[in-house]
Amino acid sequence: MKPAPLTCHSPTTLDEAVRLLHDLGPEAKVIAGGQSLVPVLNMRLATPAHLVDITGLPGLDEIRVSAEAVEVGALVTHRRLEQDDAAHAALPLLRQALVNVAHPAIRNRGTTVGSLAHADPNGEMPMILALTGGSVTAASVRGERTITASELFVGPMETVLEPDEILVSARFGRFAEGTRTAFTELTRRSGDYALAGAALALQVSDGQLRTARMGFVSVTELPDALDLTELVAGRPASTSADIAEAVVERVTEHIAPESDIHATADYRRHLTGVLARRLLTELTADIPARGAA
Repeated sequence: MKPAPLTCHSPTTLDEAVRLLHDLGPEAKVIAGGQSLVPVLNMRLATPAHLVDITGLPGLDEIRVSAEAVEVGALVTHRRLEQDDAAHAALPLLRQALVNVAHPAIRNRGTTVGSLAHADPNGEMPMILALTGGSVTAASVRGERTITASELFVGPMETVLEPDEILVSARFGRFAEGTRTAFTELTRRSGDYALAGAALALQVSDGQLRTARMGFVSVTELPDALDLTELVAGRPASTSADIAEAVVERVTEHIAPESDIHATADYRRHLTGVLARRLLTELTADIPARGAA
C-alpha cells in the first residue's frame, strides 16, 4: 500500500518548521526518521495532508552528556546513540535497551526522539525515558516547554503534545552512584516486538541494596516505572533470592498485559515475572557480602 496524497514541506530552521505546523493545522505531521510514521502512512491508518520534514534543521543532531542527564536531539538515530561511548559511560541502560530496538537497518534511520513521540508501549525507548525519570522539550510558535515522562504519555500511541508542537530533544536522567542496570526482553524472532520486556535499575552500596526501579515493555498500557525500593532497601545483596518472590508478585500485580494472536495475557504476565527474577539475579550475582574483601 501507499500513503494517501500529501504535500511534503522541508523547512530549514526550527522557527520555520513550527510556523508551518501552526499554519497547516491538524492536517500536518512531523517526519524525521520515518520508521514509525511511514508504515502508518502506507497502511493509511493516518492520512495527513502535509508532512513537515525536519531532517534539514540545524542543531537537532547532538548528544550532550552532563552530570545529571544524557540529552538527545530530535535527529539523533537509535544507532548513533547506541554507539556513542560518552552516552554509554554515563547511562549504560541506553545501549542495553537500544540493541533490542528492531533491526540495525531500522536503527540506522529511526530516531530515538521520534520513538518517544510515537509513544508505543511496545517500544523500548518510551519505557527507558520513564525509568530514568526523563523529560522531553517541545517547541511551537509559543516557545518551548519541558514535559516529564510521567506527563508525556497519556495513552497507547498518545501524548500530550499539541498538533503544532515538535519534540526537539529528550533528556534521560542519570542514576545515582552505585546503580547497576540491565535490560532483557523475549521475542518470537529477533527484531520483533517483545512478548514481554523489562529493565531494572538497582542501587547497591557496601553490599546492601538501596533502591530499585523497574520498567516494562509490551505489558503496560503506558510506559511507566515501578518503584520496588520498599522491598529491597537495606537488604544484603547476597539475599536477593529471598526477596525475588516478593518482587515478582509486585511486578505481576503492577502490569496489565493483553491477549493477542502472539500470546495470552496470562502468558505475558508469567514471562514478565520470569524476567524480573532474572534481572534481579543478574545484577546481584557478583556483589560481595558487606565488609568482604
